[in-house]
Amino acid sequence: MSSPHDGPHSHPCCGVSTNLADYFQTRRQFLNRMGMGLGALSLAAMLDPKDLVAASAGPVVAGPLAPKPPMFPAKAKAIIHIFAQGAPSHVDTWDPKPALARMNNKTIDGGVAMASPFKFQKYGQSGLEISDLFAKTAAHADDLTVIRSMWTDIPAHEVATVFMNTGSLRIAKPSMGSWLVYGLGTENQNLPGFIALRGGKLPPGGSANYQAAFLPGVYQGASIDTEAPSVPQMIQNIRNTYVSTREQRRQLDFIQQLNELHAKNLQRDAALETRLESYEIAFRMQAEAMDAFDISKESAETRAAYGVADRPAPGRGGANGAGDAAKQLLIARRLVERGVRVVQVWHDGWDHHQDLEEKITKKASEIDQPLAALLADLKQRGLLDSTLVIWGGEFGRKPTKDKNDNANDKPGRDHNAKAFSVVMAGGGVKGGMAYGASDEFGAAAITDKVHIHDLHATILRCMGLDHTKLTFRFNGRDFRLTDVAGNVISPILA
Repeated sequence: MSSPHDGPHSHPCCGVSTNLADYFQTRRQFLNRMGMGLGALSLAAMLDPKDLVAASAGPVVAGPLAPKPPMFPAKAKAIIHIFAQGAPSHVDTWDPKPALARMNNKTIDGGVAMASPFKFQKYGQSGLEISDLFAKTAAHADDLTVIRSMWTDIPAHEVATVFMNTGSLRIAKPSMGSWLVYGLGTENQNLPGFIALRGGKLPPGGSANYQAAFLPGVYQGASIDTEAPSVPQMIQNIRNTYVSTREQRRQLDFIQQLNELHAKNLQRDAALETRLESYEIAFRMQAEAMDAFDISKESAETRAAYGVADRPAPGRGGANGAGDAAKQLLIARRLVERGVRVVQVWHDGWDHHQDLEEKITKKASEIDQPLAALLADLKQRGLLDSTLVIWGGEFGRKPTKDKNDNANDKPGRDHNAKAFSVVMAGGGVKGGMAYGASDEFGAAAITDKVHIHDLHATILRCMGLDHTKLTFRFNGRDFRLTDVAGNVISPILA
């Protein structure tokens, strides 16, 4: 038999209020509430009861990850960014330099010229020239735009890697993925809007590459170790086997009530809210994450196309291998298919100061087949037009032999901030074209130069965002991904 005092805010035995706000009052708040209560008695008689019910329900507030319309119409709705960390050599992959072959072993630019050991051929109706290292990806030449005139500020791996991801060399700033989710939200509320897939170790610069920095923590990238041998190990502690889903929901709602009281009576705590938001996302991930990351649900034909081994070797490696890169790209497709806004795939090991011919052949073979399969898979599913695929590293390599190893019969190339290449395909870009140019040896970008800020401005434009208007106020000023620079590369836009 129920008590006459039963209700959502009362104790079933004694009628004592269980409304949390009643236990978090200052003396001033108590007196204020009593005074306002007397006035409300007379006001209630003057109002329609239906209006009182509607007001008590409060406004309907969408979550911070809810989808938001772009600033203007755009084709791209999601991004898969394949980061070739270590700085791949552009003159051996996407930027052919016949002059290097003519000057091989001769002195140029204060060094010994090193011809590329790889052949470049024309592919597709566009005749885009691509190295044999990417022969499988080259089958999609008419979908590719190669920017051959990239340049950056500092040729140091950690600094340049974080710069490519955040647009900042000095202060900690939000990553590009975080900015995109901040600006657009995400289609799937049961998964993070920004997911970084890495192979075991952290990249140079660590979590700074996918941080939210001063943006609300809900926009932080979720880092997933794809070298883990099983999905539960990839997404650890996502399932609670001790408490029911209903009870978890009650606990989270209770914690949120406490936080709202704290914010109302004192002030909002950004770090605390970030943690609560992470709890909320983790709770919702239980419904879908296990399925999204489980590539065993793909057909044998699809897994074979990407190069995924049916029985991956046990143990954990260092740099991403062929199997891991294939698994990462297949997971990336599954994630964007489910509405994740930004997926970043980390494929490291491109730092080749020695034995370039052997080492770059190995690295390219790890990504060439999966990348070709990804483009074909996205196209077959009708997703390529709405997914912007990006491949590239943090800077390029010199056209000369590494000075510290130029006597070696298996030389490599040193760092080069003045020229490198980035490849784009899919939503928002034309395809079948090369934009810009480096000099005859590939030492420096000279025609239609593209800085990191220009690349970021263009990526945001493909997603329907104006890089000058996507801002966040912090410490008294408005910040943006492109700092106070950046120009959209209009000629490559579809």
